[in-house]
Amino acid sequence: MAKRVLVVEDNELNLKLFCDLLRAHGYLTEPVRDGRDAVTRARAFAPDLVVTDIQLPHVSGEELIRHMKLDPQLRTIPIMAVTAYAGHEDEERIRAAGADAYVSKPISLARFMEEVRALVPESAESEHSE
Repeated sequence: MAKRVLVVEDNELNLKLFCDLLRAHGYLTEPVRDGRDAVTRARAFAPDLVVTDIQLPHVSGEELIRHMKLDPQLRTIPIMAVTAYAGHEDEERIRAAGADAYVSKPISLARFMEEVRALVPESAESEHSE
């Protein structure tokens, strides 16, 4: 069964890139353009992974990560932050908010997929190890 990834990104080109890349590697994706909709969509979609931009309008990616990590239904879902913030302090702050992985923009497609696979192993064994 394909792993499910919720992608939260307000930039249309980045959203398409992330979703196309994930789909090409066999993942099901659910695109979300507004962080305000992400928690509701995550509850409905039940993703195995959330990929979120940090610079979102209305609600920052950091706020979204904190909110998801406090939600009993969502807190165990790994979250990968993708951001133009590339400083060491930025990574520490984003990880402190609850992000499980951090990829800086512009992204390396290979690195992006390495992080996805590290958070959501493809083995059939991992699907039954809950």
